[in-house]
Amino acid sequence: MTVPVRRTPFVKRRGYGFDLRSTALFFVFLAVVLSLLGLAVRIAAGAVERRPAWVFVLVVIGLAGCVGLRRRWRVAGVARRAAAALDDAAREAAEELTVPTVPAHRAAVEVPVDYEAPTREEFVDYDALTPEEFEEAIAALCERDGCSGVEVVGGAGDLGADVVALTPDGRRIVIQCKHYSEPHRVGSQDLQRFGGTCFTVHEADVAVLVSTSDFTAPAVEYAEQCGIVCVARETLEAWTDGTGPRPWEADPEGGAAGGETAGAGC
Repeated sequence: MTVPVRRTPFVKRRGYGFDLRSTALFFVFLAVVLSLLGLAVRIAAGAVERRPAWVFVLVVIGLAGCVGLRRRWRVAGVARRAAAALDDAAREAAEELTVPTVPAHRAAVEVPVDYEAPTREEFVDYDALTPEEFEEAIAALCERDGCSGVEVVGGAGDLGADVVALTPDGRRIVIQCKHYSEPHRVGSQDLQRFGGTCFTVHEADVAVLVSTSDFTAPAVEYAEQCGIVCVARETLEAWTDGTGPRPWEADPEGGAAGGETAGAGC
């Protein structure tokens, strides 16, 4: 009985196949190297035969080359180890000296502006102030002259109120500040916007609009109709140095100090 012979399937192995071209190139390269070595040996043998003293010179040169290479390797190894040690030391020093960074939201701390009210003998350059500093200055004047509960509430959505306080006699005063340059006068539209909120929204007993500039005639007329006190540049300087009335003591219709405010919106 004939037993069938199992044939092992052929498995192609990558990288182990016979390459005739690579083998031929290898033997050609080997032959070239051997030829060069033989030529060098023949030249050296001829030189030694003609001048035997060169044997000693060649031996010395060979030994010197070997010693030099060995020393170079040692020096290179020492240099590499020294460089690695210095690098490690530098990294450790950098890690020890590294200061932890502070997050931006913690580093940027707002410092409130503490504005001191001027005495009645001091001169204040209101033009040099920013609009925010001007509001602080007006609030400081109110506090200096006896107002209580003084707050600076100006900003987005303030509805026209920049400073609120209680006058010495207990009335609620609402002040809007206009830091304008001299040619830019406060117009009637500014007064109308303030008049629409000062009494009805902020419930002011005394409504004041103070400016570093002046007021147009229609603005003054509107303020008189609504009972809003207008403090122009000259009146502001008089309030600052104490030669003029305080806003809550002024008559909104232009009368003498101590007059009553209208207390009702337009």
